[in-house]
Amino acid sequence: MADDLHQKAFVFDAHIHMINRQFYKGGDIGERVTDGQVDLPRAKEGGVDAMFFTLFVEEQYYPARHETRHTLRLLDLARRQVAANKDKIEFAYSAADVTRIAKTGKIAAVLDLEGGYDLDGDLGVLRELYRSGFRVMMLPAHNWANNFAESCCSKGPFGGLTEHGKDVVREMNRLGMLINVAHASERTVRDVLAVSTRPIMATHSGLKRFNNLPRTMSDELVKELAAKGGVIGFHSGCEFHYRPMFDYRTAQAGKAFWDTTAVAKQPKDMSILEVDGLVKNHHPMMGITAPDSARCTIDQWLEPVEAVIKMAGEDHVALGSDLDGGPTFPIGMRDVRDFPKLTETMQKRGWSETRIRKFLGGNVLRVFGAATDPVKGK
Repeated sequence: MADDLHQKAFVFDAHIHMINRQFYKGGDIGERVTDGQVDLPRAKEGGVDAMFFTLFVEEQYYPARHETRHTLRLLDLARRQVAANKDKIEFAYSAADVTRIAKTGKIAAVLDLEGGYDLDGDLGVLRELYRSGFRVMMLPAHNWANNFAESCCSKGPFGGLTEHGKDVVREMNRLGMLINVAHASERTVRDVLAVSTRPIMATHSGLKRFNNLPRTMSDELVKELAAKGGVIGFHSGCEFHYRPMFDYRTAQAGKAFWDTTAVAKQPKDMSILEVDGLVKNHHPMMGITAPDSARCTIDQWLEPVEAVIKMAGEDHVALGSDLDGGPTFPIGMRDVRDFPKLTETMQKRGWSETRIRKFLGGNVLRVFGAATDPVKGK
């Protein structure tokens, strides 16, 4: 019964890493692999109909200012990989595209950039990336401080948005790009909410009440996000929502998972190929092997989602899994194939079909449409 509902529901994941693995390791997104957390065959088994097709520019590319060039390299590969799998996946540039493509049985892919497209926020580069197909973009430079928007995890010389950062927000509104405030500081999020005329999204996050991390959001901030029509996507990793898992992972690594202090020590004259060599073994990012005593259950994973529903309503929550971005899944889940277990647990917890459908994809489709509709941007 739960599997039937899951397969019939429209599943729109707000954050899936699909290209970085292939950039460094080769292969094809249409091929089933035995490691990692996602590929197109497994995504279909998990019922995924649409995704923010995330290209990730890691912090190591920033010191020598390779971020824009690397964005273009990832974009080139994304286009070639989607073209090679055109019977399974197609790029979408609007909410109408997403709906149309999903009806054909293919996965709708919305180009999404995680990390800095340009640390200075050049508006000409932003417009060119829009013309190239990007419709979702992270405002801060991941866990690094760019020159216009403060990150959650690397404080810059200013707080929140600079005046130029506000111009970036206005231009994204005008173009019709969804602003992603995952990895932003609370002050940055509030500044964006004050400037943006369109709803925004934190695509893969959590709630501080359950795990007080720089990467999670306070109750007050979530309420402010929701009041402006925004959505919080919930990261699939227990690290975000369950303190024992975060503590276990931190103890194993000797540092928090967002710590990028070592990047600041990189030589600023490294070639882009040298940086490739530094990061190639990071992918695919699969979380860590942990005992069940450290991992959360699916019920525990859903508790922060329900907390947001209680205080802000069911129209403001979504799935933002961060597959191949490093999550350690709840007990009983291996990878994207096990998404139906989320639906099964939601049903057991008394969620209505309407609420389940909103969480699995309806809310992402709505906020994406509101952020990208050209009529609303006039």
